[in-house]
Amino acid sequence: MFLVSAKAMKNILIPTDFSKNSWNAIEYALKFFENSYCNFYLLHVNTINTLVVADTTYMPTQEVIEEAFIKPANANLKEALNKINSISDNDKHNFFSLTDYNYFIDSIRKHVSEKKIDMIVMGTKGASGLKKIIIGSNTGAVLTRVHCSTLVVPENAKYVTPKQIAFPTDFSSFNSIELLHPILEILEQFEASISVLHISKKGIYLNLDQQINKGNLENYFTNNNYSFYNITDNSIESAIQAFVEKRKVNLITMVAKNLNYFQRILFHPTIKEISYHTDIPFLVLHE
Repeated sequence: MFLVSAKAMKNILIPTDFSKNSWNAIEYALKFFENSYCNFYLLHVNTINTLVVADTTYMPTQEVIEEAFIKPANANLKEALNKINSISDNDKHNFFSLTDYNYFIDSIRKHVSEKKIDMIVMGTKGASGLKKIIIGSNTGAVLTRVHCSTLVVPENAKYVTPKQIAFPTDFSSFNSIELLHPILEILEQFEASISVLHISKKGIYLNLDQQINKGNLENYFTNNNYSFYNITDNSIESAIQAFVEKRKVNLITMVAKNLNYFQRILFHPTIKEISYHTDIPFLVLHE
């Protein structure tokens, strides 16, 4: 057993429903944190509020919950841990399984608080065609309602060392050092480059506050390999897609408090050619 200070250990929460998408996220996390000391918590949540039979509702007994939900979940979690052990022998990693029955978001929040989670890693399945809801409902709820940085691994994303990182922003808010720290860790660990990407309509210029926030980002990344890009395009989604393809971006990162901006990028691509939401992992940062 290795000894590492609590401060040096990262606590990573991986919600799983035992689907292919969930396993893809686990595999990605194992490689992404390959050189970090981590406690990984695999969490399966059964949403049990009331069971409906005919026209009546009743709360299941603890015995029913144990037999129908907890035991099968624990068996699946054990199988997942065995599968992890078969593909990884990283002595920097510890694994723990958690099962819960609650509202999904309440359960996530509880474990984020109790386990002092540094990051959530979630798999998601993108919509096809022109469906509006690109991000699955559980993942979308975590991104918007849980104050913990979340790495989302789409269904088609396979691990590639994140050498090229895109950071779309409209410079509308100040980003603290603490908020941006996960990006700095990634830049230093993987010797990566970051492209700060601002997309605007023709004739729209930065106001004074936006210029100040841009300057703060320049100061923050001064010791890293960074670039700023200003793209004129009526469609944020199309501009990001073109940029991702041209620069061979491996990771997109955004700030959650800029809610309207990141929701537009992640939740409502309306152009058929948009594929970054199913191919590229994205990291959403919370204060």
